[in-house]
Amino acid sequence: MLRVRCLRGGSRGAEAAHYIGSRVGAAAVFTGWVQRTFQSTQAATASQNTCAADDKANTSPVPKDCLVCSYNEWDPLEEVIVGRAENACVPPFSVEVKANTYEKYWGFYQKFGGQSFPKDHVKKAIAEIEEMCNILKGEGVIVKRPDPIDWSVKYKTPDFESTGMYAAMPRDILLVVGNEIIEAPMAWRARFFEYRAYRRLIKDYFNSGAKWTTAPKPTMADELYDQNYPIHSVEDRHKLAAQGKFVTTEFEPCFDAADFIRAGRDIFVQRSQVTNYMGIEWMRRHLAPDYRVHIISFKDPNPMHIDATFNIIGPGLVLSNPDRPCHQIELFKKAGWTVIQPPVPLIPDDHPLWMSSKWLSMNVLMLDEKRVMVDANETSIQKMFEKLGISTIKVNIRHANSLGGGFHCWTCDIRRRGTLQSYFD
Repeated sequence: MLRVRCLRGGSRGAEAAHYIGSRVGAAAVFTGWVQRTFQSTQAATASQNTCAADDKANTSPVPKDCLVCSYNEWDPLEEVIVGRAENACVPPFSVEVKANTYEKYWGFYQKFGGQSFPKDHVKKAIAEIEEMCNILKGEGVIVKRPDPIDWSVKYKTPDFESTGMYAAMPRDILLVVGNEIIEAPMAWRARFFEYRAYRRLIKDYFNSGAKWTTAPKPTMADELYDQNYPIHSVEDRHKLAAQGKFVTTEFEPCFDAADFIRAGRDIFVQRSQVTNYMGIEWMRRHLAPDYRVHIISFKDPNPMHIDATFNIIGPGLVLSNPDRPCHQIELFKKAGWTVIQPPVPLIPDDHPLWMSSKWLSMNVLMLDEKRVMVDANETSIQKMFEKLGISTIKVNIRHANSLGGGFHCWTCDIRRRGTLQSYFD
């Protein structure tokens, strides 16, 4: 197992914190949060020596009979939740949806918001995901599914009203850290009640001994969003992202679980359109001192979910999107990590991607260090994995991609066979 140095603050951590703080241009208190994230990581590490390759780093605190146990993205996969496309609805065209979608699809949202996605397309997506589940089962993985729900029902809170969306992307709402399932306080109003589709499963896991945490539920009041967020062109988006300006404010904590990527004791996160600094700080405090949360950033005009930009696929091995370079990539290289740029996606321009980019090609699911589930149409990335000595399990989910996710998005790994390790010694 690879052992590399810990990203511990120090001069490099302080420089990275200063750099991110200057990039985001947020209020001084939030820049301070970013800096303290690195500083507290350094202090916790110094006091507890959690980076040392000792007995503690190689033992698992998970109860013996607990069904939930996952520390990273690559240990052998034993159980997974796979999302559902059934009853998927187009979210209403609110300000946060506008900030997270491409301008060419805005007319689609304005016309169909609150209604079903095209039924023929959804039918094909359902069939693709069923086949994906069958293939996972054939690989020895236990597959669980969320409950089907009518997402077209309108609901109202004291602060807003909306219809729902879907339960297609469990990676967005659930984060498994060890034997704990964390429900994310997502930022889209159309996803406010999405947790209901997963409650039956989570209760079963809780009864098996898992920890179950629901992050502070946001009110999603108007104050959480910049109602005048200017995003009429890609140039606008680049400028705003470079300035650290996002549609979500710091009114209350919010984050999507898919903005976090796990590597044992170290968890990496980006500030995005759906994840704010208050949400990151909540996670940092909640997971400390056993885990260290590091903020990284990218040259991305529309940051939302990290796993089609920066996808950790093995110990010391990461896929880094060449179109969205990581500002802190030298920290990984200096720590001995291998950084791989995946090839340009092959998905045609005329295929609808209502909520995502073509880079879902790198949004893969590792079944273990030597097996990966990858799009059957993306032959270039298949060859890349084969050169790395990783066998490809080819599945076609092209229509499912249109709903906003690849294999990593459509799944939440509940149990991987492995122990808690530190990969940054």
